[in-house]
Amino acid sequence: MEPAPGPQEKYQLITRNLQEVLGEDKLMAILKERELRIYWGTATTGKPHVAYFVPMSKIADFLKAGCEVTILFADLHAYLDNMKAPWELLELRTRYYEHVIKAMLESIGVPLEKLKFIRGTDYQLSKEYTLDVYRLASVVTQHDAKKAGAEVVKQVEHPLLSGLLYPGLQALDEEYLKVDAQFGGVDQRKIFTFAEKYLPSLGYAKRVHLMNPMVPGLTGSKMSSSEEDSKIDLLDRKEDVKKKLKKAFCEPGNVENNGVLSFIKHVLFPLKSEFVVLREEKWGGNKTYTAYEALEKDFAEQVVHPGDLKNSVEVALNKLLDPIREKFNCPELKKLSSAAYPTPGKAKPGEKGTKNSEPEDVVPSRLDMRVGKVVSVEKHPDADSLYVERIDVGEAEPRTVVSGLVHFVPKEQLQDRLVVLLCNLKPQKMRGVESQGMVLCASSVGEPRQVEPLDPPAGCCAGERVYVEGYEAGEPDEELKPKKKVFEKLQADFHISEDCVAQWKQRNFLTKLGTVSCKSLKGGSIS
Repeated sequence: MEPAPGPQEKYQLITRNLQEVLGEDKLMAILKERELRIYWGTATTGKPHVAYFVPMSKIADFLKAGCEVTILFADLHAYLDNMKAPWELLELRTRYYEHVIKAMLESIGVPLEKLKFIRGTDYQLSKEYTLDVYRLASVVTQHDAKKAGAEVVKQVEHPLLSGLLYPGLQALDEEYLKVDAQFGGVDQRKIFTFAEKYLPSLGYAKRVHLMNPMVPGLTGSKMSSSEEDSKIDLLDRKEDVKKKLKKAFCEPGNVENNGVLSFIKHVLFPLKSEFVVLREEKWGGNKTYTAYEALEKDFAEQVVHPGDLKNSVEVALNKLLDPIREKFNCPELKKLSSAAYPTPGKAKPGEKGTKNSEPEDVVPSRLDMRVGKVVSVEKHPDADSLYVERIDVGEAEPRTVVSGLVHFVPKEQLQDRLVVLLCNLKPQKMRGVESQGMVLCASSVGEPRQVEPLDPPAGCCAGERVYVEGYEAGEPDEELKPKKKVFEKLQADFHISEDCVAQWKQRNFLTKLGTVSCKSLKGGSIS
């Protein structure tokens, strides 16, 4: 039997792989006296995805260090955050989270009997808790509440009051769960510092805060439940995993904002302590890495090819997901999954379906719009008005795109420029060259006609998703069917605002870094 770890060993286990710790001295002081009481909370909104393995592996570390760990299913928070979980779906989604989080923990060998599970509504509707919400509301400024939730609560043009309550409830959870520490992603930092500032004003102790790094998604931005292309669902089929990894941003030699490499670093290595790159013998055969830094170095030097890296991640990931898929392959949990996350057009619980319910709504989320970087521009060999561009959208190879911009945009202004590319139109030949997408541009209304390519925010990565405000959820069509004219119907409501922002029905085109715009064509159309 191994001896129990001492305070220093416990500290190392608790803090390894974290990005930041607030309250290190207090943490060590507690460990010298007794076991640490800690909680991790998750709002029951979108379907949990594979990045949830990051906090799961830390929970395993906490248990090894002897911590008393509580997992909070924050159902009320899910509703308060701009109604990400509608009230009629709240109970169903919370049950789904309970099943899937427990399945994840079991898949990595975490003993469930050592954990305490609780729902927010088990105590957040009590008289005492509600009174503390009011007490907190009497001392917190609107500025501080908004600032605290800036990176967690969904940001919209006209925010609801519920979003301002969210940080206060999360702070009070620390007191009502009787813990010493709260664990979360570094995106929670502003809520953690909010709690440290305001809990003492109610006579409650300041807690320790432990923060994990944020895992970039497959597009290079944060892995998000609401951005389909950025994440792999825990119940995705093997063919879906392959498809999403194939589209993932993984530029040869580029280790910055590389979602595939980041996934290996933050998910696969901590769980397995090694990673095997699978290769054919003619390319050097399989190679086992026991340190992430060695893999990153080989990728940067292009010793490891993106295709081999993606194939290897696919194999490793499916080994993790197989037990979870198996558990959910029963009628009861299949029914729960479809009820908690109904498909668009399907009646929600308590609603009557209509005969004319349209499962294929014409909504912007059906468009696969991505940030592209123009890596080369040439005149079309057989058409004076056309360019042939090679555009990087985060795939293994740049796409060939034909666009009629010769008379509007000089070649040198397109070279190395970031653009917005519509990627799921059916490929078509234009004067003998197959075009694999459309560069979206603003056009003036009057004569002479002016055209400007749409500009993603500075700092965007090739392959990052472009979406319309309020339509972040939903996976784009694999390919838009020409006969259904989905793009044409949506395009009718595309326009440029007076602030030069691209919009659909007054809703902004966005990336994770902000709005998509054009240089000067106010009130123009988009094509």
